[in-house]
Amino acid sequence: MEGFEKEQSVILSENPQRRWMEKQPCLLHKNPHELYNLRMQSYGEKMLREKMEDYNQFKRKLRVCVATCNRADYSKLAPIMFGIKTNPDEFELEVVVLGSHLIDDYGNTFRMIEQDNFDIGSKLHTIVRGEDEAAMVESVGLALVKLPDVLQRLRPDILVVHGDRFDALALATAAALMNIRILHVEGGEVSGTIDDSIRHAISKLAHYHACCTRRAEQHLIAMCEDHSRILLAGCPSYDKLLSNNHRDDYMDIIKSWLGDKVQECDYIVALQHPVTTDIQHSIKIYGLMLDALIAFDKKTLILFPNIDAGSKEMVRVMRKKGIEQHPNFRAVKHIPFDQFIQLVNHAGCMIGNSSCGVREAGAFGTPVINLGTRQTGRETGENVLHVRDDDTQNKIYHALELQYGKRYPCSKIYGDGNAVPRILKFLQTIDLDEPLQKTFCFPPVKDSISQDIDHILETQSALAIDLGGTNLRVAIVGMRGNIVKKYTQPNPKTYEARMQLILKMCADAMHDSVSLNCRILGVGVSTGGRVNPQEGVVLDSTNLIQEWSSVDLRTPISDSLHLPVWVDNDGNCASLAEKKFGHGKRVENFVTVITGTGIGGGIIHNNELVHGSTFCAAELGHIMVSLEGPECSCGSRGCIEAYASGMALQKEAKRLHDEDLLEVEGMNIKLAEPITAAHLISAARLGNNNADTVLNKASTALGVGIVNILHTVNPTLVILSGVLASYYQAPVQRIISERALPSAQNIKVVTSELEEPALLGAASMVLDYATRRLY
Repeated sequence: MEGFEKEQSVILSENPQRRWMEKQPCLLHKNPHELYNLRMQSYGEKMLREKMEDYNQFKRKLRVCVATCNRADYSKLAPIMFGIKTNPDEFELEVVVLGSHLIDDYGNTFRMIEQDNFDIGSKLHTIVRGEDEAAMVESVGLALVKLPDVLQRLRPDILVVHGDRFDALALATAAALMNIRILHVEGGEVSGTIDDSIRHAISKLAHYHACCTRRAEQHLIAMCEDHSRILLAGCPSYDKLLSNNHRDDYMDIIKSWLGDKVQECDYIVALQHPVTTDIQHSIKIYGLMLDALIAFDKKTLILFPNIDAGSKEMVRVMRKKGIEQHPNFRAVKHIPFDQFIQLVNHAGCMIGNSSCGVREAGAFGTPVINLGTRQTGRETGENVLHVRDDDTQNKIYHALELQYGKRYPCSKIYGDGNAVPRILKFLQTIDLDEPLQKTFCFPPVKDSISQDIDHILETQSALAIDLGGTNLRVAIVGMRGNIVKKYTQPNPKTYEARMQLILKMCADAMHDSVSLNCRILGVGVSTGGRVNPQEGVVLDSTNLIQEWSSVDLRTPISDSLHLPVWVDNDGNCASLAEKKFGHGKRVENFVTVITGTGIGGGIIHNNELVHGSTFCAAELGHIMVSLEGPECSCGSRGCIEAYASGMALQKEAKRLHDEDLLEVEGMNIKLAEPITAAHLISAARLGNNNADTVLNKASTALGVGIVNILHTVNPTLVILSGVLASYYQAPVQRIISERALPSAQNIKVVTSELEEPALLGAASMVLDYATRRLY
């Protein structure tokens, strides 16, 4: 016995129940066996009790807070709230009411929540009146100020928010920042207004999603949301809607809202809300809708618009037209949802831009006219007739004639009546022990490889296009002006063939750029004629390029190559080439004059290209130097181009040749050889006085024209470019020194050293503008 007592003493000393025994001295005198049994029984009971407590803690109710902002979202949230309430062993429901629920003008709709026997834990007055954009922003701010205290007091495990209202955005923002899990109902949908931005913003804040359609689910996945946290549930309102589809008392409901004489399918339900991104147009549409309804002369139940910016003005329009006193209209602020769906179910037509029209009405086959852009992105059944450009009363009236009284097949795009059981089951699977930090499922991307900046700059390239009168050229041009590869084809004569060839040559160059280790940043296009560079449109072209007026070059090239595209006149491009790669480097003010087939150029002033108000600045070839000079291709007379261009010199060379005045000793012109300006220059150099006279006149005309330019824009440098530049450089410099004002006589004239100014200029637009944001 002593051995047992000693052993028992050791057990007691190690037993965690020793303190309990020491506090009950009445037990110390009992038989040691009885004492041991009592101790073990007490200890076992305590262990069992602790295990049960642990189990109960593990199985504790999920505290769900449902926040509702207005009558519309309550119709979607109420079925979920009823489902939670009917499962008291699993969930604990908290209800927060805010927004327009608490405003008299919108029916004090919080009362219907109380009538549904929900205990409202918090009522937050968050609406700043004004019904304009600023009031909406202020309302969001006020909600963000008030919500933290409520959420801190309620401490929900999960917050359920619905849809795309600005109030819901405040709720999601507050909950996310306070580390409260969020279930977003009806995310992933597209409607076509600012609501999309708000809805998607809430989706990005939310941890879980209960969406209505397969397309919405795919949108959420495309937004990088975790597929395992997305439930395709259907619309919760459909649960109530489909179960109450055939109420026997629907005629009583119709008569209570529209009068005793109204019959089934013999009335219209109208509900139009403002589009906050185009309020004035919303007001106009609302007035046109009311005018069409008045003219259509049918009983109409019209609901007041929601509280978005513009609603106040819409109500003012309604009252100005006397709708509230009109015998055909019944204007109301709120209708309980279960009654409203009966009214929609049995209506002859529904008109407006409410989501109810494109969603719930489809379940009944009720004909719907959706006005404007507010719901045009929604999935709809065949019952919806969109009137997007609802700019006339007649158009809306005609839509009423087409839709009124029709019935369509019922559509269940948005649900099958079992959304709530799915959502409750989904809530039960939420593991509160998993990390709160939300993760996104981004598509796989290639790991970045560190590179030296010089290597990046060397491989960055532009695709340059030069549309000449004879040839079409495409080139890959590097950052330093090196032409990596060039492609040349004859320029087709028709617009269709030319555009087809441009896109093919660009596609070939893009394919080759990969093997050449060139990263194409964009496309630059140089073309003759007058160009609007802001739109990328050739307004009118030279006579050398046919069918090339009012041509949008930017759109087809950008759409085909998925690259930014810049377009400009070939003379302007030559100036840009000089600025980036030639004599114009680090020169703030200079003029480039192209002396080729025609005469063109560009003006750089304060480091920027001058385009002019109608994009015809720097038409240097059409500066008049004589009132009675030769006829120019532009239709005028005495232009520089009529004297000094390659075509003008070729014309004079042919004239001299026809008169047998061109050939001189040492010059041999073959019989079939075409006469060009080069023959005229050769003849002058060999001592032909007639040719020399022509060239002196051309040089003088060009020099006088450039003097006029110097006196107009006062550049610090003149750059001559083109095939005739080397010939004209010295005479032009001489004429400037003789005829310019003293302040301009020392301006230097240089010859371009660039081999491909048009291509390099086209490339420079890309290399300057596309990299400006990067370096």
